[in-house]
Order: sequence, then C-alpha cells, then structure tokens
Amino acid sequence: MEKRNIFLNLSPLDHRYYLSNRELHEELAQYLSEDAAVGYCVKVEIALLKALIPLARNLDGDAEKLSAELDTVPQRVDPEEVYREEEKTRHNIRALVNVLKTKVPDPVKHLVHVGATSVDILDTSFSLRVKDAVRRVVLPLLLELEGGLVKLARQEAHTIQVGRTHGQHAVPVTFGYAVAEYVSRLGQSIERMEHKSRNLRGKLAGAVGAYNATSMVCVDPEKLEADVLSSLGLAPSEYSTQMVEPEYLLELMLEVNTAFGVIANLADDLRHLQRSELAEVRESFSRQQVGSSTMPQKRNPWNAEHVKSLWKAFMPRVITMFMDQISEHQRDLSNSASGRFVADFIAGFTFAAARMEKIIRGLSVDRERMKKNLSAAGDAVLAEAAYILLAMGGEAEAHEVIRRATLDCEREHKSLVQVLKTDSETWKIISTQLAGVMDADATDFFSHPEMYTGAAAAKALRLADRYSDKIKQLQEALV
Repeated sequence: MEKRNIFLNLSPLDHRYYLSNRELHEELAQYLSEDAAVGYCVKVEIALLKALIPLARNLDGDAEKLSAELDTVPQRVDPEEVYREEEKTRHNIRALVNVLKTKVPDPVKHLVHVGATSVDILDTSFSLRVKDAVRRVVLPLLLELEGGLVKLARQEAHTIQVGRTHGQHAVPVTFGYAVAEYVSRLGQSIERMEHKSRNLRGKLAGAVGAYNATSMVCVDPEKLEADVLSSLGLAPSEYSTQMVEPEYLLELMLEVNTAFGVIANLADDLRHLQRSELAEVRESFSRQQVGSSTMPQKRNPWNAEHVKSLWKAFMPRVITMFMDQISEHQRDLSNSASGRFVADFIAGFTFAAARMEKIIRGLSVDRERMKKNLSAAGDAVLAEAAYILLAMGGEAEAHEVIRRATLDCEREHKSLVQVLKTDSETWKIISTQLAGVMDADATDFFSHPEMYTGAAAAKALRLADRYSDKIKQLQEALV
C-alpha cells in the first residue's frame, strides 16, 4: 500500500490532530477509517453468507465446515484490492463482492451477496461501525471526563466562589457546585448516548425494503433478516426502504452534538475564569510551553479555547445530518457524499472531549483568589438575602427598600450593612428574621458572604455521589 506523508493530507484531523491524539486516532481508525469501512462490509457479507449456507440446495461440501472456513475471510480482504476492483466496476459493493468470491470456498461462491442490495450492506455496516466507535472509544473517554468532573466537584464542594450571572457578581456559591452543573449535564447526555448507541439498526430487506429478493431465498425473509442482524448485534429497522430509517443514527449524532455543546460551554466557563482579572483557575502549563511568540509572561487558556473552536467547526454539521433524513421515494443518492463525513464529526468531537479531559485532569484551582474575589464584591452580594429576610419579616416593599439601599451604597461609598443600619426598623426585622432562620448574628452574617451559599455544597456532593454510581453502571453496560 502507498505510504503517504501525513503533512500532505488535507484534513487537519489527519495531520495536526493525528499527531496530538495519535493513540486516540488509531483507536477511532479501527471503526471510522476507509479500511474499517471495507472490513465491516465484509463482516456483514460473511454473516449473510453463513445464513444462506443452510438454505442452499445441492451444496458441494459440508455446510458446517464451509461456514467455519468463512471466519478467516475478513483477515484476507485487502481494501486496496477492493478499490482496484472498483476502478473496473465503478460500484463499491459489486467490487467487494467480486473480491470476496476469490476468498471464499468454491462451493459457496454463488451465494455471496445473494438476496442483498448494496445499502443492506452499507447501512448495516455503518450502524455497526458507529455503534462500536461510540461504545468502545467515545463513551469510555466521556466517562473518564465525567469521572474527572465528579472528582473536582467533590474536592471543591466547599470552596467559596462568587456566583456570576450576565458577567456580573451574583450571590455566593461554591466552585464544586459550579462544576456540578457539568457533572449533571454531561452525565445525562452520556446516559442518553449509551441508550441511543444500542438502538442503532441494520437491514436485509432488499432494493425497496419489501424483501422481494430474500422471498426467493426462504419462506420467512423477515426471520432471515433478524437472524443475520442478531449475529452482528443489531436489530432490524422497523421499516426500511432501500435504506435504514435515518432517525436512529440522527438521534445518536444529535446527542453527540448535545454533549459537544456541554463541553464547549464548560470550556467557555473555564476560559473566562482564567482571565487576568479573575485568575481563579489555571490550565496545566509545562516549563517548556510558550504562551506567546512575543510576550514571554503569557499563559493562555489555549486548550479551553481549542475545545470551543472545535465545537464551532463541527456543531453546524448536524444541519447536513437533518438534510440526510430526506431521500426521494425508496432511495436517492443525495446522502452518499454527505454521509461519509459523519466519521469526521465523531472524530472531531472525540478529540475535543480528550482535550477537555486533559484540562480537568491538570486544572489548578486558586481557592485564595476565589475568596479574594468574593471579598472584593463586598456585602452587596447579600442584597438578595436582605430582601428575602425583610420580605419574610412582613415588609411588602422589601425588594424596593433593598434596591434603594444598594443605590445609596454606590452613591455614598458605603457597605450594604452600613446603609441598612441607618434604618433601625429595617435592620431589626432583618436581624430577627435571620436569627430565627440561621441562628446567626446579622452583623457577622453580612461580614461573611461565604455564609450565604444555600445548598451549594450539599448539592455538589449529592450530584458527585449520584454520577459516580452512574459511571460504574455505564462502564458495566459497555462491557
């Protein structure tokens, strides 16, 4: 086979991302490469051939022995040989059939591909390839990432951090609670992805899906289809044209895209937390690593930015997947070229997930900086608490009272507690209500914003425990 300099490849997936993800690339290649495409088609053809042997009349030879001999065929089919044959036939599956006939025992040559149409083989093998890629590579990687997030959420469950909405200081939370958002969102997506990967389907229903050809082979062509697909680990599509119903694959790819969005959102959050004025977390940065070609001090959050960039490149591709739902009548070829790029989509997502797993594994959390940033926000972050306490104490205009107090704080350059204490009745209501709810002194409470974190730590720990258990369950399901 021709050796090729990888730097002559057109897709960045096959040079830049190959070099930075060599092992992962090789794993994916077992399922998503053109070599795998040919190999999986052979696998389906052999499964069909094995099912046909017991149905054949006047077979020259022992059926059981002939069937056993077929097990060595996949290792003897060279994709390059199939491609050379395709130059003559101008048809990929007919080329494969011609090559297979030179590899199988003579007594069963006439049975190769009998009853099948090309897309029976192509759609079934593609479902198998995607199923194996997702369950053997993508999901195990995502579970590693989920495990890292669980560990981080648990480790930082009580680490105080100022909450942020619209880029503004909100109320205090904990960093573990912020991480638990992604534990939950990604964890749910992983569960759905695992389920949808199991639901991929195949077909052996012929040129229009009505079993015309296989009805000439046996009396129960639907059973033949079910038996062949079962031997491959698939169920039949509920209804087929020449194609498998596209929604099985579409739903799985949409879930992959959902997980991609979750990871990109996490990348955005981590990137912003590394801004100089925040500096609450930091990606791992080696002593040899360079952040800027001209500014030696720079330590850019380039890994998080890279994840976001990959999402931007691949997320829009689901539009094409939606377009591939539509095929005229029993089938046209309008999905032929576009469908080939599903492999790129899965690979791009996998490389982004691997990058995020690396980020989380090496992430440094600056707890002192988080505490300092919360302190810098002052007691204004407790305005909500003051409003709630005042309202629960019976003040109908509590929100307006506290809103005006915050304006006074800005104008007079005073703390919230200083302004609140100028109204003895308001302060008395807040103090009394706080004592009843938290058994805390109001002055002390407003001096320590970290006391106002609600159920953040408890929820972070609860979600960490829940998804730690789910990780184990899903790992068992993938075996």
